[in-house]
Amino acid sequence: MTKPVLYSFRRCPYAIRARMALAISEAEIEVRDILLRNKPPQMLEASPKGTVPVVVLADGKVIDESLDVMRWTLERSDPEGWLGKVDDALIETNDGPFKHHLDRYKYATRHGTDPDEHRAECLAILQSLESRLAGSEWLAGDTRGFTDTAIMPFIRQFANADREWFDAQPLPKIQAWLARQLNSELFKQVMIKRELWTWDDSSAA
Repeated sequence: MTKPVLYSFRRCPYAIRARMALAISEAEIEVRDILLRNKPPQMLEASPKGTVPVVVLADGKVIDESLDVMRWTLERSDPEGWLGKVDDALIETNDGPFKHHLDRYKYATRHGTDPDEHRAECLAILQSLESRLAGSEWLAGDTRGFTDTAIMPFIRQFANADREWFDAQPLPKIQAWLARQLNSELFKQVMIKRELWTWDDSSAA
């Protein structure tokens, strides 16, 4: 039986969270690492919007939203019970306001924005998460789960924009939470550098 195919870009936070869920569920899947500036026609045929991750199942069905990829694979195998640790409100705040301000902080020149203003907005959201972590090491349970994995890649991106500044902020719970995930074997596994997938006009989708 043909394996499902995952089109992915190594550093994309949406792709990272999808790969982490696929890895924890031990999904058998063919990973095709690509460059977003050189998108393969097979991926664009499957998902014309041209963003990653994209999963193409053996029957041709396409899943091209990262949270849907996470749910799809965890519904088949969920050894750590991630689906029992979902906080939709936190994820919506991350994918909405936090991502909005993150982009305008990190890519201020592209957006024509004031990076300090948007960094402050991100920091306010992180301060609320800091309070959330006061009673637990994780955001939605006693162990890592869906919510932590869905949010972490974006906070990693925020931290890496100016690591010295981030490390100096009074966010000890968030900093420890982030470090636990970055140092985990799961994260290291999904961030291994792969050879870029290549194709030609005769390649199968």
